[in-house]
Amino acid sequence: MTHICIIQGHPDSRGGHLCHGLAAAYRQGAVDAGHRVSDIDIGGLTVDFIRNADAMALPPNETIQEAQQTILEAEHLMIIYPLWLGTMPALVKAFFEQAACGDFFLEKTEKAWPVGKLKGRSARLVVTMGMPAAAYRLLMGSHGVKGFESGILGIAGIGPIRETLYGNVEGSQRTRTKWLAKMRDLGARAR
Repeated sequence: MTHICIIQGHPDSRGGHLCHGLAAAYRQGAVDAGHRVSDIDIGGLTVDFIRNADAMALPPNETIQEAQQTILEAEHLMIIYPLWLGTMPALVKAFFEQAACGDFFLEKTEKAWPVGKLKGRSARLVVTMGMPAAAYRLLMGSHGVKGFESGILGIAGIGPIRETLYGNVEGSQRTRTKWLAKMRDLGARAR
């Protein structure tokens, strides 16, 4: 069985949003299939913004160090967040910047390019949005999602990275029910 870490990226930690429902369905599918599941709720964490390069070399606060350990123990990451202004919410970006501190994602080598320290882990990226997902892909080039996949997850060595984009989130309950079923299935398969 797989150890999965669900990283909830909706900044509103009170819950009740589609991201929370989708993550709960994924979790339920994973637990029912016998996978081990841990959680990180970014909205409930104290996350500072990095303001200079020197801060990247320092270890992050204790809360972020605990999150780093949770990520390190996982074999698969499920990361979910809403699309805000074409990309992830600022709090999600700040979390991953903090998580990268202290050389957590990268190992410096004699070569010019550092080595990703999170090799052997896969990821599922789930992004919700008000616009149609096809419009985000075709008209905007999925730039926010692609930047996150390559510039943060990929460089850290995580792969394969699979994505699920849900658009028109204000749509029908029937559509949401299908999305929840898909998340349960993906959780059960640790995909």
